[in-house]
Amino acid sequence: MLRQATSRVIGWRLSPAGPPLRLYHERVVDHYNNPRNVGAFDKNDSGVGTGLVGAPACGDVMKLQIKVDEESGKIVDACFKTFGCGSAIASSSVATEWVKGRPVEEVLSIKNTEIAKHLSLPPVKLHCSMLAEDAIKAAVKDYEAKHSKSSGATPLEMPLSG
Repeated sequence: MLRQATSRVIGWRLSPAGPPLRLYHERVVDHYNNPRNVGAFDKNDSGVGTGLVGAPACGDVMKLQIKVDEESGKIVDACFKTFGCGSAIASSSVATEWVKGRPVEEVLSIKNTEIAKHLSLPPVKLHCSMLAEDAIKAAVKDYEAKHSKSSGATPLEMPLSG
């Protein structure tokens, strides 16, 4: 029973220097060691939305981009570049996987709590999943702003989570 539990969570272990160390869940380690969709698109492409967000308190910076099929309105590709801890990189990686193939308006329903739960982030790392949610919203807002300029409409205001 204990082996099964520890195979899912790389849990607590005693440090030779003293207090126990908290290690990451295996999903965080997997997305950190094998990040999905790292890269960049041309930010001037009309089908690309770019979200750039940061957390000054910890120094994490996340750029997430979506590429939208303008006929169907679905996100056909996504990529990211993140400067930050393993949880920030994993949150970015998961976010790009989750937005692909979904309509633009649908990805706005992705919440940081879902990302945090999927990665089993500890409370001290929840800001990483909040950045990922904010990056998705910022990328959609950028994409919509590009299209409102060409059509003359005003983009919808999308508040960033805090």
